[in-house]
Amino acid sequence: MSLIEDLNWRHAAKAYDSTKKVSQEDLDKILEAARLAPTSSGLQPFRLIVVENQDLKEKMVSGAFNPEVMRDCSHVLVFAAWDSYSNEKIDKVYDHHTDVRDLPQGRFSSYTDMIKDLYNAQTPEQHFAHTARQTYIALGLAMAQAAELKIDSTPAEGFNNEAVDEILELKKLGLKSVSLLYLGYRDAENDWLSHMKKVRIPMEEFIITK
Repeated sequence: MSLIEDLNWRHAAKAYDSTKKVSQEDLDKILEAARLAPTSSGLQPFRLIVVENQDLKEKMVSGAFNPEVMRDCSHVLVFAAWDSYSNEKIDKVYDHHTDVRDLPQGRFSSYTDMIKDLYNAQTPEQHFAHTARQTYIALGLAMAQAAELKIDSTPAEGFNNEAVDEILELKKLGLKSVSLLYLGYRDAENDWLSHMKKVRIPMEEFIITK
């Protein structure tokens, strides 16, 4: 199937079959799609936390707008962004770039010096606003890959960020949660949206050509 067909197939599942689990092979493909997402300056300033443990999911349910979806899905992916930029983080990423490409460390120092100056002049709040936006590109690619595999997904911002950060001990990692992606297989009988037509704004209204 084409990507467009896959995207027409998918919807934000409203109920999951708790007896069906996503295989590790398929999960790895979804995670790889997220890992390959483009990011500003190639810094990948976020991490993906995979929650399969049912006890952890039960703890995270508090404050969720769709608690049953979180409980019954196969996996919860937590997109968590760096809480701030630092010279050390930037150097670590670019040292990895040069190592993988068999280049001398510092090969990109003129560029990294420039972005360090840029971020050093900003507040941690500005940093997080920027890193958080990067996660949505990966979120979209993860949903697209899931759709290709005929795995249902539900993106969510409706959850208690502070509770999730505490439960998963994200502060120790210098991370803050941004969004969740529930993965699994729809419960067709209870997913009220699965039997409805997909609705989007017409192309002629959506696209503005100048």
